[in-house]
Amino acid sequence: MSLPFYQRHHDHYDRAYRHKALQSTVSQYQKETKSKSAVYAQGSTAYARGSAAYRHASAADFSLESSAAYSRGSSAYDLESAAYSYGSTAYDHSAAHRLKDSNLMIEDQSYKMSPKAKRAKQNLISEDKENEAIDYSVPIFTGREVSVSGITDTEEERIKESAAYVARRNLFATGEGVSVSKVAKSSSEEERHEKKSRKVAIRESAERVALKKTLEDTQAFHKKLNQDKLLHPPEFIIKPRSHTVWEKQNVKFHCTVAGWPEPRVTWYKNNVPIDVQTHPGKYTIENRYGLHSLEISTCDFDDTAQYRASAMNVKGEISAYASLVVKRYKGDLDASLLHAGTVSMPLSLGVTPHGYASRFEISFVDKFDVAFGREGETMSLGCTVVISPDIKRFKPDIEWYRNGVLITPSKWVQMHWTGERASLTLTHANKEDEGLYTLRVVMGEYYEEYSGYVFVRDADAEIPGAPGAPLDVQCLDANKDYVIVSWKQPAVDGGNPILGYFIDRCEVGTTHWTQCNETPVKFARFPVTGLIEGRSYIFRVRAVNKAGISLPSRVSEPVAALDPADRARLRSHPSAPWTGQIIVTEEEPAEGVVPGPPTDLQVIEATKNYVVLSWKPPGQRGHEGIMYFVEKCVAGTEEWQRVNTEIPVKSPRFAVFDLAEGKSYCFRVRCCNSAGIGEPSEATEATVVDDKLDIPKPPGRIMPTRNTDTSVVVTWTEPPDAKELVGYYIESSVVGSGRWEPCNNNPVKGTRFICHGLTNGEKYIFRVRAVNAAGLSEFSQDSEPIEVQAAIAAPSPPYDITVLESVRDSMVLGWKQPKVTGGTEITGYYVNYREVIGGVPGKWMEANIKAISERAYRIQNLKENMVYQFQVAAANLAGVGTPSLPSQPFKCEEWTIAVPGPPHDVTYTEVRKDSLVLLWKEPVYTGRSPIAGYYIDMKETEAKEEHWRSVNEKPLQKKFLKIGGLTEGVSYVFRVRATNQAGVGKPSNTTDPVVAETRPGTKEVVVNVDDNGVISLNFECDQMSPHSKFVWSKNYEPIEDDSRLDIDTKGGKSKATFKDLGEDDLGIYSCVVTDTDGVSSSYTIDEEEMKRLLALSHEHKFPTVPLVSELAVEILEKGEVRFWLQAEKLSGNAKANFVFNDKEIFNGEKYKMKVDQKTGLVEMIMDKLEDKDEGTYTFQLQDGKATNQSSLVLIGDVFKKLQGEAEFQRKEWHRKQGPHFVDKLGWEVTDDCNVMLKCKVANIKKETHIVWYKDDREIMVDEEHDFKDGVCTLLISEFSKKDTGTYEVILKDDRGKDTSELKLTDTAFADLMNEVCRRIALSATDLKIQSTAEGIRLYSFVTYYVEDLRVGWVHNDTQIRFTDRVKTGVTGEQIWLQINEPTPQDKGKYTMELFDGKTAHKKMVDLSGQAFDEAFAEFQRLKQAAIAEKNRARVLGGLPDVVTIQEGKALNLSCTVWGDPTPEVSWLKNEKSFVSDANCILKFESGKNVSFTISAVSTLDSGKYSLVVKNKYGTETSDVTVSVFIPEEEQENKKEDKKRKA
Repeated sequence: MSLPFYQRHHDHYDRAYRHKALQSTVSQYQKETKSKSAVYAQGSTAYARGSAAYRHASAADFSLESSAAYSRGSSAYDLESAAYSYGSTAYDHSAAHRLKDSNLMIEDQSYKMSPKAKRAKQNLISEDKENEAIDYSVPIFTGREVSVSGITDTEEERIKESAAYVARRNLFATGEGVSVSKVAKSSSEEERHEKKSRKVAIRESAERVALKKTLEDTQAFHKKLNQDKLLHPPEFIIKPRSHTVWEKQNVKFHCTVAGWPEPRVTWYKNNVPIDVQTHPGKYTIENRYGLHSLEISTCDFDDTAQYRASAMNVKGEISAYASLVVKRYKGDLDASLLHAGTVSMPLSLGVTPHGYASRFEISFVDKFDVAFGREGETMSLGCTVVISPDIKRFKPDIEWYRNGVLITPSKWVQMHWTGERASLTLTHANKEDEGLYTLRVVMGEYYEEYSGYVFVRDADAEIPGAPGAPLDVQCLDANKDYVIVSWKQPAVDGGNPILGYFIDRCEVGTTHWTQCNETPVKFARFPVTGLIEGRSYIFRVRAVNKAGISLPSRVSEPVAALDPADRARLRSHPSAPWTGQIIVTEEEPAEGVVPGPPTDLQVIEATKNYVVLSWKPPGQRGHEGIMYFVEKCVAGTEEWQRVNTEIPVKSPRFAVFDLAEGKSYCFRVRCCNSAGIGEPSEATEATVVDDKLDIPKPPGRIMPTRNTDTSVVVTWTEPPDAKELVGYYIESSVVGSGRWEPCNNNPVKGTRFICHGLTNGEKYIFRVRAVNAAGLSEFSQDSEPIEVQAAIAAPSPPYDITVLESVRDSMVLGWKQPKVTGGTEITGYYVNYREVIGGVPGKWMEANIKAISERAYRIQNLKENMVYQFQVAAANLAGVGTPSLPSQPFKCEEWTIAVPGPPHDVTYTEVRKDSLVLLWKEPVYTGRSPIAGYYIDMKETEAKEEHWRSVNEKPLQKKFLKIGGLTEGVSYVFRVRATNQAGVGKPSNTTDPVVAETRPGTKEVVVNVDDNGVISLNFECDQMSPHSKFVWSKNYEPIEDDSRLDIDTKGGKSKATFKDLGEDDLGIYSCVVTDTDGVSSSYTIDEEEMKRLLALSHEHKFPTVPLVSELAVEILEKGEVRFWLQAEKLSGNAKANFVFNDKEIFNGEKYKMKVDQKTGLVEMIMDKLEDKDEGTYTFQLQDGKATNQSSLVLIGDVFKKLQGEAEFQRKEWHRKQGPHFVDKLGWEVTDDCNVMLKCKVANIKKETHIVWYKDDREIMVDEEHDFKDGVCTLLISEFSKKDTGTYEVILKDDRGKDTSELKLTDTAFADLMNEVCRRIALSATDLKIQSTAEGIRLYSFVTYYVEDLRVGWVHNDTQIRFTDRVKTGVTGEQIWLQINEPTPQDKGKYTMELFDGKTAHKKMVDLSGQAFDEAFAEFQRLKQAAIAEKNRARVLGGLPDVVTIQEGKALNLSCTVWGDPTPEVSWLKNEKSFVSDANCILKFESGKNVSFTISAVSTLDSGKYSLVVKNKYGTETSDVTVSVFIPEEEQENKKEDKKRKA
């Protein structure tokens, strides 16, 4: 028993599961096989030897995989097996994609099993065993999904069907898992069979349950073993199906998706994601355990669309499509609405577009052009589709074709339709994508197409010189283990002949590529053998030359290694899901039949490398699979050798390699099966090992013809005796270049090709080579050279024929130029005319034999009062075009009107977004007086006739006008009317509509003045056709006099050069390019512009080096003198000469000279300026033709001043070598109104000292300056006149000294005092009001006061005159104004003006209203208080505070008192009233003198005496303490007297 391919060690298939009963059946069968091996060997000695050798090799060292492959091949091939037909209904298709590897399989015994089919008849089986019914069981087979890059859903499904079929066939052919009961002939056997069958049904049910449990356990086990294998892309197990429903019904789409991680499913309608939120209740999207659904409620016509379910996870994305068609009942249609276009119906409902419109007009806008791309790039083609009438409910079918073959969406091609624009995107362009792409828009029965060619060039080779990649890899004649791969050779060989090709294969689902051939093959077909049956493969091809190997081709479509009959059967009868029932109707097999010989053996392909044989299976072969042995012999001998000695061939195709080139061979084939090896087939005829297909001969008669301005049509004849031509490659080369470029990279069929992408105006030659599988032919002969220009054609008809003048026997006609000139200029016109009598036209007659160049012509010899019709035909080099339509009838009669006829040939040029130039020709019929001018009318194209308006108010004398003020994007029409003395004539024909716009790429006439001063007008055009010409005009009249201008045209450029620009050349110069879409421009040269151009021309003729600055001089830091000038720019060849007093001086010790070309700076430096250096200095510049010079005169006072400055600067430099002053001594006033003297110093060190002096007297400074900030200061507080003088500061150390002096006298002092006063004035506080006993005082405080600060007071804008009552003064820092005894006249605004010498600073206060009242009241109060204080009683003086007096002495105290009225005087002693007595005499005399007298004081007189004076204003008390003492002697005497008395 052999193992099916899906049960072996492969990443993309899993092993099957086996039930224990099945294992026992397998084991039993193996034992039977061993016991019968001897009988089997007798059937065929040769085959037994091969089988024994094979078994020996297997026992020695043979892998399970290879043995299984052999056993599978020998036993699983019987296509006619009845078990296959039974099993085809028993295969569970859904389970075939989900089953995992089984660990229950007996792998170690598989290689021992016989290659015979299970159902082959065994001669040694006993009758009982033969008639015994054997139970059978059906296992479930699965396979993991295969993710193949670049295959379609259909291909992927076909691959899975193929794999499933082979799995089932092998299962039933080998008997693994199925044992079928034979149909017994006797009635007892039939009964037993029925009985056994019922048991089988019960057993089947039990086995399925057991298998299901085993499946779940094994799946869980393998998930734990390898988590990575769980990751696989999404797969639709059940795809949504299309529906057709009636209106207002609900519809539901279902799909089942597998994959891990769990895919996310998105639903789309016509490629637009469905948003449930924006359509509440309309859509319902559900997901239940992998079953996804989209439900659409209450369907209407708008729901007719294509719906897509897109499943995505980290491993990839897959989509499934389904359509929904919503129908409406006939009875529901409103016939009245059919013509209104309001009913929505799909085209398939029976109502065609004829119900809406007689036909659809389909037009293409914004078309895609011929496209060029490179391999690997993304290319997009698009076209806007306009369908008329626009019926909303009808949607067009958009189809794309490549070379006439319908394109379907794939990984490589994406299509999109927005409703207005159709687009196709090549996501990764390859040469296979090159071809003619056609967009077809289908609306019902109508369709329109538009086509464009797409060219795809080779990608850059990884190895320089390597050839291009092959293309169009296809798989032909696929069989079980064999396939023929074909391809097309590339057009680019990299400069070296292609040596051959390598073919690579890759098993679908893997990324490992295997090279199929060891040596390159030249033939473009190659048989690939050794494929594993049932597996799918993709292929690619690489070309090789001596430089290296090309990039690989695009991979082929996947192909499954299957028998063609099986593949056809699979396509017509796909697998059905497992139904749980197998019905077997079996007939007696022809067991043990040795197959007969194959038939129809023939050599289908022979090359130098291999020979391919083909045959048909024998008719006599039994029901088991057969295999083949191929034998060969040299022709004329009978020494047959087996080609495939080890492994028989399964397919009826075989490629024989390793044949000697040039020899003749014969071939035959034998069949073999389990019964033995059959007889050989009839031998083939002798076949020479050589290429049967010859390389084609080169094509002939290469004929290029013109097509467009960038393409050429190349035709050729097919090479003689050409066989199996694939196509042709065309190459082009610019004449004389020697370099050939491919025109196509995908071989084209036919003998005609349009080569695009050529350069207009260049001459090319072409060559062609033919291609077939044998190779590329030699190149054809080169074609004749051809210049790339657009092909010419006859012009279209003229139009708008009108009569310009009519007399008795002639008429003058005018017409407009044809809209299409045919690619070349019009050479003339032919006019025909015919009589019209009674409305019936007559026969056409020629008016002119010779072509006329003007668009106006007089037709002679006409009949008066006869009605005529006219037609005009234009002619060019291609011939005479179609005549115009007949004009309206005109009557030939004498015009007698006084006004002029219509102007004719009205054209426009120089169209821009806001202006254009209108041109016309004068009327042929001028009326009864000369033409006085013209009026121009205009209107918007869509406006009505009453909207015509005149552009000019006064008649124009010239026959052209630039009309401005147009609105961008608006279409206009114009007409012209002529006027004379009689009035305004009839208008001309209106112009064609013109849109005011400046088209992209529009160029203007440019004036240029070259280096030689030549003035020219230049115009370029990049839209020229091969026959375009530049036409120059002056004032819109062709330039015929070439004495003033030279016109030179080369390619797309034209130059009009003035020979001698002067006043005769003033005017408007215009240039028109013929045979283009109105390319034109103009340039106006007026008198001002002429002067500018002549000045510029003079500059160019006699160029000067432009200077940024003239020669100048400056003193450098060390006292050096620098002369310099700067030019705008200098070239590397510029040079300068230096001249002093007409003598050239040179670089040396005294003069250092330098010219910097980059900056244009020219300089000369002198170390010292001496008396002899007085004079004129000149710099002379020369840069090519341009020259210039600049001079500087240094004479007299100018020289002496410069010399002095240089000397001073030199001394300054020396001074700065020691400590020095950077900023000389100066002053500043601080915020405190103090004066600070300061200076900035530099280059000082620790030992540097600073000394201050005033008037040569040193100023002692308390602190030494540390010089940290580089500033030295001296502060003078309250600066005043006493501080005037000269201040000096000295810096000194061992390096030298520097002094700085500041004079603060006279003006300098005044300036400083002004600043001090200003600061003081700014420090003044606001005026305040104070009341005093004398009056009211206004005052302000300042920082301090100096006499230089002048103070003024203003009352109500009047300067105050100071008197005894009103006076001003300064007290300390207070400035005041005193108003004594104020009166109401003193009310008002008071201003204090502080004048600092320059500016008056004002402070104001308002002394009126409440402020005055309050101040005045306070004054009155203080005044009364002052009067009381003045007149009150008081002691003026005389009494001491303490009086000490000796007892017995006389005490006399006196004082003066004052008061008005005279105060009353009283005394107190010890706070008690005291009056005069004998001892103490109190006197008050003259009202002011008070005396106190005690003639002899005693101790009793001691105490405190108070003098009290009092009047009506107040009382004052003056105290005096009297202390009487006794002398010590007297005191002792008194003590003794007391003692004696006692």
